[in-house]
Amino acid sequence: MRTLIRCLGALSLAIPVMSSAKAAPSTEPAPAVGQAADRELVALSRQKWDWMAQREIAELDMLFDDQAVFVHMGGTMSKTAELEVIRSGAIQYKHAEIKDVSTRVIGTTAIVLSHIRLIAIVRGREVVNPFMVTEVYVRTQDQWKLGSLSFTRLLKD
Repeated sequence: MRTLIRCLGALSLAIPVMSSAKAAPSTEPAPAVGQAADRELVALSRQKWDWMAQREIAELDMLFDDQAVFVHMGGTMSKTAELEVIRSGAIQYKHAEIKDVSTRVIGTTAIVLSHIRLIAIVRGREVVNPFMVTEVYVRTQDQWKLGSLSFTRLLKD
């Protein structure tokens, strides 16, 4: 435990030094920043949950980056596998009750954290689980693309 505390202390001292390094100029378009980006990302995340519940495969196909990864309690999937799971109803997302959401934009990458209560039908059985969902979006060609969606089951709602 003391070793862990010492390592964390050393890391906290190193962070200001690391963050003061100058980054090379980017050739990427300027990312959306500030409250407008936060609102856009929260709205996009909410829309994604609706599309998943309604099995709107065409919209999800456009939203999900071709290299996206999806992490569920039972394993990881590619974009193709995730869309097929939704299309087939193997997992039917009925409703995501969003309890809390936060966003963080870092350059052209955005992280959306959502505490949700998810109602879904899995293998023909309705299940209700509390999750912390991490969505990673990348801004390309003036739009946000979902690069990763990861579910972490919480011990309590």
